[in-house]
Amino acid sequence: MGLQPLEFSDCYLDSPWFRERIRAHEAELERTNKFIKELIKDGKNLIAATKSLSAAQRKFAHSLRDFKFEFIGDAETDDERCIDASLREFSNFLKNLEEQREIMADIQVEQNRQHFYELSLEYVCKLQEIQERKKFEFVEPMLSFFQGMFTFYHQGHELAKDFNHYKMELQINIQNTRNRFEGTRSEVEELMNKIRQNPKDHKRASQFTAEGYLYVQEKRPAPFGSSWVKHYCMYRKAAKKFNIIPFEHRSGGKLGDGEVFYLKECTKRHTDSIDRRFCFDVEAADRPGVSLTMQAFSEEERKQWLEALGGKEALFHSFNRAIVPRPEGSAQLDKMGFTILRKCISAVETRGINDQGLYRVVGVSSKVQRLLSMLMDVKTCNEVDLENSIDWEVKTITSALKQYLRSLPEPLMTYELHGDFIVPAKSGSPESRVNAIHFLVHKLPEKNKEMLDILVKHLTNVSNHSKQNLMTVANLGVVFGPTLMRPQEETVAAIMDLKFQNIVVEILIENHEKIFRTLPDATFPEPVSLSPSPPNAPPRQSKRQGQRTKRPVAVYNLCLELEDGDSPNPPKEDTPPSSLDSLSSPSPTTATVPGPPGPDKNHLLADGGSFGDWTSTGTSQPRSCMVQWLNPQSPTTPSCNPAVRPPSPKSAPVPLSPATVADKPPESVINRKARAVYPCEAEHSSELSFEIGAIFEDVQTSREPGWLEGTLNGKRGLIPQNYVKLL
Repeated sequence: MGLQPLEFSDCYLDSPWFRERIRAHEAELERTNKFIKELIKDGKNLIAATKSLSAAQRKFAHSLRDFKFEFIGDAETDDERCIDASLREFSNFLKNLEEQREIMADIQVEQNRQHFYELSLEYVCKLQEIQERKKFEFVEPMLSFFQGMFTFYHQGHELAKDFNHYKMELQINIQNTRNRFEGTRSEVEELMNKIRQNPKDHKRASQFTAEGYLYVQEKRPAPFGSSWVKHYCMYRKAAKKFNIIPFEHRSGGKLGDGEVFYLKECTKRHTDSIDRRFCFDVEAADRPGVSLTMQAFSEEERKQWLEALGGKEALFHSFNRAIVPRPEGSAQLDKMGFTILRKCISAVETRGINDQGLYRVVGVSSKVQRLLSMLMDVKTCNEVDLENSIDWEVKTITSALKQYLRSLPEPLMTYELHGDFIVPAKSGSPESRVNAIHFLVHKLPEKNKEMLDILVKHLTNVSNHSKQNLMTVANLGVVFGPTLMRPQEETVAAIMDLKFQNIVVEILIENHEKIFRTLPDATFPEPVSLSPSPPNAPPRQSKRQGQRTKRPVAVYNLCLELEDGDSPNPPKEDTPPSSLDSLSSPSPTTATVPGPPGPDKNHLLADGGSFGDWTSTGTSQPRSCMVQWLNPQSPTTPSCNPAVRPPSPKSAPVPLSPATVADKPPESVINRKARAVYPCEAEHSSELSFEIGAIFEDVQTSREPGWLEGTLNGKRGLIPQNYVKLL
């Protein structure tokens, strides 16, 4: 389990558990600092070893250059001159090799190795011709040494190539983390400034009516008098249960054994009756006549404790902030609200379904407020013609629709189920996520579910035109995640969950037909935290170096719609959508599905239309790579979730897990068609590169285990078997 987030509101409460969390963060920073120092030390040792290797090679080359065979007689023969020249050639080559290794790439080293190999063969051939055993035995070990050295460099080059895909994925993960940090930093700083300006209104809701530090007087026998010991106190008013835990600074903040008693009464102590300020007495129900004197840190804190304990001079001011509801606007989830929703959706689908940046480009704040006021007024609502009037731009209509949803007293997906929706988005397989959200949607109040159905059906139609409007499912999730879902209490942990709200909306859009047109499985259990497996594509059978795990890489940018998604401030103009579309969606845009015909749009204006009568002619899209996370299971271990069932024939196909695909016996495939369910980049000229949704012709079983042969765009090649689905 990772480190718990540090809440700013806990700084004012300063509980022992908060201090424990701070110490855990500090200890982790210390461990990271030591690890970095060790890495720096090892890196310096590696550089020193490399320099030593270079110096040894240069020294070896110098020795070869200075060595010379003595000859017998008046003059050297041609063979002897050639032998002497070969040693000088070796010396020059080593020197040249060392210089080239420092400034050139491995491919030039390979060329020099080939050149040296040819010279070595000629040299050995001449040694065999002159039959001088001494010189033959001298050169042969040299040849073996250089061969081993070149093999070492070649193996390093191959290992670096195999490691390249991991390095690329690591760079993508680092970029994703940086983007999420940039997206949440402004939200965290805004929350910090709010708490700094008014800390009382941002205290976290607690199960205790009052809690905090108090000094408790401990009386001792004469002549020792009494002492004051710091305790952390917690009180529940409903049960009148009082917990006190001694807290000693000198022992490093270690907690002692706690004490529990039930409160009988509380009385304020006046200054003239005791030599300390801010004191009050409490009497336990099981200790009649024995009072316990406590001291608060200030007069204000004493008043708050007196109010919570039912003592005298209790003020009507709550010690702990209850969960304060957001200010209610005039927006309500009633017949007028449904009329506003239908009018806006109908106008958008009629006039601007293909507008680039739909729902992401915001309108002028004054125009948006004026339009929303007219729509929410019973007298003027019917007079507003959004479909034919040029007075209202499409971006004004979309902004008014989002503003209406944000103005509801409670978000459309309710405060009560907010945490339940977040849980399946954080973990689990794709099918279990859909089943969990399907189950939770049908727990919503009927009006909330009905309005959510209308809105999600419209967003599905918008995503079907993403080639024109650039609003993919991922982009719509970023826009409507904070609009449809928001926590009841604004905390740092809630800000960190923004990205998971987007995933929930994506699942709703991609599985609209299943979620809203079918009932959930009656045996499906309450959503719980599933196995936290990371998003991985199936492993590929690599023809080099065994299996190599790869996955689709994509940069997820959390900052696309934060300023427009949940900000109460006036909206600001965004950047052009074309520059951000590739960052927000981890997978390419799927093929456009035709939207509902003209008569189907007219139901949006009908006030009496029932939820059950609305059907969609559009088909469900394949799930994007962002939420298509598979949870691999052992082939010998059955699934622990009995509610996960095979997909129905009408639902979108769900790819098999890697373990399932790998363990299936190879079946003979002849002249079949197949569709890609994952993107793939070829690693060899015999393989095919393709994107999600690509259709392969004439698919056959390959002689390579785990591979198929097929034709794509007139080119035939190998296809990973677990990356496609046969049609």
